[in-house]
Amino acid sequence: GMAVFGATFALIQNDIAYFAKNGTGIDTFEGNAVENLQGVATLYPETITVVTLSDSGIESLSDLSGATINTGDLGSGTQVNANQILEAVGISDYNEQNAGFSQASEQLANGDIDAAFVVGGWPVGAIEELATTNDINIVPIQGDNRQAVKDAASWFADDTIPGGTYTGIDSDVETVAVQAMIATHAGVSADTVETVTGAIFDNVGELSIKTDFISADSAQDGMSIELHEGAAAYFDA
Repeated sequence: GMAVFGATFALIQNDIAYFAKNGTGIDTFEGNAVENLQGVATLYPETITVVTLSDSGIESLSDLSGATINTGDLGSGTQVNANQILEAVGISDYNEQNAGFSQASEQLANGDIDAAFVVGGWPVGAIEELATTNDINIVPIQGDNRQAVKDAASWFADDTIPGGTYTGIDSDVETVAVQAMIATHAGVSADTVETVTGAIFDNVGELSIKTDFISADSAQDGMSIELHEGAAAYFDA
């Protein structure tokens, strides 16, 4: 699916945008940079959720040393994020499994893996499904660990999963998030980009996506690539 870059606008994670523009991070982009990629706006957090079962004894990231961890589909943004986080906090001796979360969820329930990384705005339906049939724990990314992750990669930002989001998780859980963002390319006119940016932010109330988080005030938070001049014109106006 990188055909999306043939389109005028794309909804992608801010870290993936950085990899694409700089030709790094993921095999797809190695030596194959999308140099004309430019940013429009960041929209809402895609939360990093580290899921385990309560009886695993895994309470913190350091407990993942020696664990079997599903880091997401091979080559996915989730896998890249998981490996970045584990590396940032100094965990290298883990057994990596790669599958989407619906499969990882079954692996957790069956005891085949110890933990799984999920990236997506909360609540994630598949996590709640697991939580209704199993006692789950969400491993926090907080304190020094959180700072290490943010120092290692600029696109991670603080995020909190509110208590009550998932069955059995009654307290807030601190973690990090990447941002969902809209990107475009340098060949698109400033007028077009300014108009589209305006159409989004002037009509936020009518959008069907997670509008609680979308605001012009936070639209540059976690912006990982150069801004298109049309977007800059809208935000500066």
